[in-house]
Amino acid sequence: MDAALIILDGWGLGDGTSRDAVAAAETPTFDRLAEAGAYGTLEVAGRRVGLPDGQMGNSEVGHLNIGAGRVVYQEYTRISDSVDDGSFRENDAINTAFDHARENDGRVHFLGLVSDGGVHSDQEHLHALIELAADRDIEAVTHAFTDGRDTSPTGGREYLETLEDVIDEHGTGRVATVSGRYYAMDRDQNWERTKRAYDAIVHREAEYEADSAVDAVEASYDRDVMDEFVEPTTVADRPALEDGAGAEQSSAGSHLALQDGDSVVWFNFRSDRARQLTRMLADIRSEDWADQFETAPPETAVVTLTQYDKTFDLPIAYPPNQPENVLGEVLADAGRTQLRIAESEKYAHVTYFLNGGREVEFDGEIREIVESPDVPTYDRQPEMSAPEVTDTAIATIDSDDPDVLVLNYANPDMVGHTGDYEAAIEAVEAVDEQLGRLTDALESAGADVLITADHGNADDMGTEEDPHTAHTYNDVPLVYVAADGTDGGGRTVREGGTLADVAPTILELIGVRQPPEMTGESLLE
Repeated sequence: MDAALIILDGWGLGDGTSRDAVAAAETPTFDRLAEAGAYGTLEVAGRRVGLPDGQMGNSEVGHLNIGAGRVVYQEYTRISDSVDDGSFRENDAINTAFDHARENDGRVHFLGLVSDGGVHSDQEHLHALIELAADRDIEAVTHAFTDGRDTSPTGGREYLETLEDVIDEHGTGRVATVSGRYYAMDRDQNWERTKRAYDAIVHREAEYEADSAVDAVEASYDRDVMDEFVEPTTVADRPALEDGAGAEQSSAGSHLALQDGDSVVWFNFRSDRARQLTRMLADIRSEDWADQFETAPPETAVVTLTQYDKTFDLPIAYPPNQPENVLGEVLADAGRTQLRIAESEKYAHVTYFLNGGREVEFDGEIREIVESPDVPTYDRQPEMSAPEVTDTAIATIDSDDPDVLVLNYANPDMVGHTGDYEAAIEAVEAVDEQLGRLTDALESAGADVLITADHGNADDMGTEEDPHTAHTYNDVPLVYVAADGTDGGGRTVREGGTLADVAPTILELIGVRQPPEMTGESLLE
C-alpha cells in the first residue's frame, strides 16, 4: 500500500481552554504521531476553502477541497456574490417560480433553514428573496426550519425575530410554519419525520400552533425542546384558539397552505438534507415512501437553489460547477486502486463530495460503508461506529491491498453537534484509540500516512449554560508519518497550507503527476 489519508472529522485546534474537548481528551496516539512525524496546521475557513470571508468550514466544503486539489468556490459564495451584485434578481429559475405563481394567481413559498450558520443556508438569501417578491408584487409565504446544530440551540429566536422584521419591512413573506431541522431536513430515510413537516406545509396539520414564528420557538423552549428538534408548528393567520393546541382545526383550509398553482423556492444551498422533503413536494416518488400518501401533493412549480439530485427534473437556480481531474479520477487514470471508507453519516463525503460533487465511481475505487448507530443523538453512543470502520479498513487492506486509502472518522463532528462536552471527549478518545489500531496496520502495509481534519467542532463546546453545537473557525492539524512509522522522513510541513494542498501531497508521495487543474501545492518540504 502506498498512502493513506485519515480525516478526523471535526477535530479542530482550539485554544485549549475549558470545554475544548479535543484538548481535554486523552489522545496518546495522536500525540505520539504528531511528535514523531512532521506536524503543521491547515486553514479551513472562509475564502481559503471557497466560502465567504468569515464563514466557518464544513464537511462538504472540506471534502470537496480535499478531493479537488484546488480551492473550490462554493455555491454559497456564488449566491452571496450574486445577491451583492444584483444578478440574483435576474436568475431565470427564480423568475420562473415567480412567473408561475403570478400566472396561476398563486403564492411563492420559500422553504429552508433560517440561520446564519452557513452550512446549509444563509438567512440573507431568504431576505433577498422576500425583497424580490415585494418588488415583483408577488405574495410570498415562508416555511422556516430552525437550526440549533450549526448555530446556538436557541439562536432560532433571534433569527426569526430578524425574519419577522424583514417581512414587516417588505409587506410579504409571512411565516406559515416552523419546523426543526430534525423533521424538515432528515436525510436518513426517516420519512415519518419528513411527513410531519410536509403535513404542516401542505395540510396545515400539526400538533402545535402559535401566533407568530417567534412564539412557536419560545413555546418549544418552554417544553425544553430546542431549535433542532422544534416539532412542526403552524403559525396562525389569525390568533390561535388555545395556546399550543387546536392547530389542525383552526388552520384548516388556510390560504397559507401550499396549494395548486403555487410555487416553491428552496433557499438551502446544500443538497443532502433537502432531498426528502423535495421528493414529497415535487411528487418524485421512491419505493421507500411511495405508499405513505393517499393523495398526491399540490400541483406546484418547485425550484431548488442548487442541484439537490441529478435525477430531479426541476429548475436549478445555481447549477453545479463541478471540478474535473479530482484526486479519485487522477488515481484511476494512473491505474491506482483506492479504498474509501466511512460510516454512513460521512459516506457521501468520502465518495460524492471527494469526487467533486459527482455521482461517479472511478475505476479501481473500492467503497465500504459502515452503518452509523441507530440512536436519536450521538452523545448516546460517542464511539459511534469507529471500531467497525477500523475493522473494515484493516480487513479490506489485507484482502484487496489498495494503493491509496481515504478514511473518515465522524465522531468529533457528529458528537460535537450535540453540545455534550463529556460525550465529545469520549468521542475524541474513541477516535484516538482507533487511530492507533489503524496506523499500526498501515505501518505494516508500508503506507505513508497523512492525518488531518476537514473543519473544527469538538474543539469548542461552548459553556454548560450555552453549549456550542456548531463548527468552529479554528485551524486543523496536518500530520505526516512516513512509511516506516517512525518520523516524517526528514520532511517538514510548510506554513500557510489549506485543504486544497492535500491531494497534491498524496500524489507527490505516490509518484503520480499532479494535473494542471490542481492548483494546490504539496504540503511537505
